[in-house]
Amino acid sequence: MSEHGSKAATADAAHAGETRRDFIHIAAGVAAAGGVAMVAWPFVQQLGPAGDTKAASAAEVDLSKVPEGSEIRVGIGGLPFFVRHRTAAEIARAKADDTATMRDPATDESRLVKMADGSYNTAFLITSGTCTHLGCVPVGPAQGSVGEFGGWYCPCHGSHYDTSGRIRKGPAPKNLAIPEYAYISPTMIKISL
Repeated sequence: MSEHGSKAATADAAHAGETRRDFIHIAAGVAAAGGVAMVAWPFVQQLGPAGDTKAASAAEVDLSKVPEGSEIRVGIGGLPFFVRHRTAAEIARAKADDTATMRDPATDESRLVKMADGSYNTAFLITSGTCTHLGCVPVGPAQGSVGEFGGWYCPCHGSHYDTSGRIRKGPAPKNLAIPEYAYISPTMIKISL
């Protein structure tokens, strides 16, 4: 065998050894990563919410139990939500203010949810009960304090919301949030986090 042939055979054998060694390292790394994932998965799963917590992240509300001109407060997952049965005057005021200059512009209708038949139930407004400034809970018509715009007022820092839950005055940067909710029937809604 020539010297050149011997060197080529040695180089091929060395290359084959490197390729095999690389494969063994990659296979060992994949097996180790799979083992770590199998051991870690139960720990990662336990970080998710428990079944009872998931169940507490929704509430059904019978709107027929909320008299016109009043509201109820619903706690879901430790957070407050307002379910307001607005009067004709409150609805008219909210619609009239649709064109007013606002920090977080929104029409009254854009803050309502369509019913199953495609219409809007303008009498009911469902909002988060958390002020968008620092997370306080505003007071509203049910507590006898409606603020300057007929809606909710946060006495902690002076934010005023209108009858559609839109921020009108004070330090709050955003409107009261509208939670996920759907009509289950014409008088029953389900509010979800």
